Amino acid sequence: MSITNYITFMLLSGLARLSPPLPTRMTRRFRNSANKRDPRRTFHVHEQQVTSQERGYVAADLVADFVEYAPPPPFDPKVKLIAHYLPQFHPVEENDEWWGKGFTEWTNVGKAVPNYPGHYQPHCPIHLGYYDLRLPEIMEEQAKIAKAYGIGGFSYYFYWFGGKTLLERPLQQMLQRPEIDMPFCLNWANENWTRRWDGSEHDVLISQDHSIADSVAMLRHVRPYMEDPRYITIDGKPVFIVYRANIIPDICAITEAWRAEAKRWGLPGLYLIAVQSFDIKDPGVLGFDATCEFPPHQARRKDITDNMQVFNPDFAGAIYDYGTMIAGSKAQREKDYKCFRSVVLSWDNTARNQNAARIFERFSISAYKDWLTTLCRQVLHQPKYTEDEKIVFINAWNEWAEGTHLEPDRKYGFAYLQATADAVRTAEECSQTNSASTQPGL
Repeated sequence: MSITNYITFMLLSGLARLSPPLPTRMTRRFRNSANKRDPRRTFHVHEQQVTSQERGYVAADLVADFVEYAPPPPFDPKVKLIAHYLPQFHPVEENDEWWGKGFTEWTNVGKAVPNYPGHYQPHCPIHLGYYDLRLPEIMEEQAKIAKAYGIGGFSYYFYWFGGKTLLERPLQQMLQRPEIDMPFCLNWANENWTRRWDGSEHDVLISQDHSIADSVAMLRHVRPYMEDPRYITIDGKPVFIVYRANIIPDICAITEAWRAEAKRWGLPGLYLIAVQSFDIKDPGVLGFDATCEFPPHQARRKDITDNMQVFNPDFAGAIYDYGTMIAGSKAQREKDYKCFRSVVLSWDNTARNQNAARIFERFSISAYKDWLTTLCRQVLHQPKYTEDEKIVFINAWNEWAEGTHLEPDRKYGFAYLQATADAVRTAEECSQTNSASTQPGL
């Protein structure tokens, strides 16, 4: 090791200890940079690969929460649980060009490895395995399983870029097959596609053309979906979700044009929902009817990275406490506007960004169940929401590369779904008990 590198290592190691006054994230970057220059690194990396990574897998495998497929007796929840659904599980020409032949979401999922002891990676699917959505039987089975555990609908991500759609084949197949018996709505993922997974303006692969004309053309394209009897409506109006409504120029003029177009079709209008993905608050200023939460975005966070014994020397991401996010959600007061509550499972995008992942650690099935139960009880008792608006969103049905999926995996089996069914049933039982106790004479 050169003298220059050794001096740099010592300087960075010293800076890494200056928290405070330096921010925690800055000192973590200093520490990671120092680790890369550690003269002992060759030995430590080898040792970590043999011990710490192995401990990560062992901890992930020894789980008592695994649940076999055992759906409850049929039930019809008053709260509609809508799970976000990603259709990027089949190859398309564009992804072949941009990411390599045969790329699908599974390509990243299978590459993930643990970053610290007990880190659950990779997430391995069971039952349907590493499925291909070009097979319509997959979506049939997904719908059957989801409905059996109380899921009331899918929010399919829809990709439209100035007249061009991507990843639409599964949705088109679903539209043609009524045996895929699951209510649904569309969620327009209206970001540019870039070589980064956060929608930032870096190395754009395909861009949006946000204009009134293009937006109306997009709505006309999805008209067959909205006229399908399975499409989710509120007060007779098809639900349409927009992922980042606040980046669309002249959005109020566009929502007016959308509503007018829907009325020309003979519909009473549209029910527009803006996702609270970044800094969206009141939907009225955008011309929308409501918002929906999208955790972990805008969630309360507690950074626990320094407590996790990270053994990946290149790790520059962040690890947060799952329980803190739940506590923040439960403590929220009801908004002045309509905002659909949402939950997320064990968020972890290591599969997409191994060395700079954002991870919510200390996830448990019981914590997730309790969170969902609380939100379902809240919406049942909130009078400002109509019967059609008794909705809770779940992130997500199949976001495997982000570590959040209701679909069964090797570690938990069907526990995610079992907890979901138990939560909504418990919430409704509590609601009925409370209602009965307030009846006159009781």
